[in-house]
Amino acid sequence: MSDHTVTVTTWYLEQTSPADLVPPAAAAPPEVRFVRAEVSSPEFSRFLYASVGADCAWTDRLPWTYVQWEAFLGRPGVETWVAYDRGTPAGYIELDPQEDGQTEIAYFGLLPAFRGRGIGGQLLSHGIARAWDLPERWPDREPTKRVRVHTCSLDGPYSLANYEKRGFRIFDVKTGEEESKSIEPWPGA
Repeated sequence: MSDHTVTVTTWYLEQTSPADLVPPAAAAPPEVRFVRAEVSSPEFSRFLYASVGADCAWTDRLPWTYVQWEAFLGRPGVETWVAYDRGTPAGYIELDPQEDGQTEIAYFGLLPAFRGRGIGGQLLSHGIARAWDLPERWPDREPTKRVRVHTCSLDGPYSLANYEKRGFRIFDVKTGEEESKSIEPWPGA
């Protein structure tokens, strides 16, 4: 169901070398940990997606069925890294390996209560490093040659700046109209 149409600008960014990564100056607080979700869980992944993206108009995966989530998460090389603040999920970064040694940061963000505390830059840096060393955990993957991400004007106000601070460079920009959608979750999500 379409609520209305909005104008959206999307920035496409890339890194072409592990040396492009610029980590934050400050270390992550000691109570924050970054853990790979090694057990595929559509419920947990959908929780992260819906919770982090609720105020950023993330809707493309909301209509996915349990089976669709399971199929995506089960692809070799797809990884979800979760930031935990004293045992509570604070945010996540999802890596989606592509052909030709490319890895896409499919989704990245923090739950609203954890924004503005320096966790985002740390999580993004950790995720970028994991994108570069992904073949170490997935030996059938070719070496990573490029890490890419996109963000848009509907994402958080600091998203683009955070990517650029971490060493990403813009390689394309597009502006267009998109429908804003309201979609109900599947049972149990």
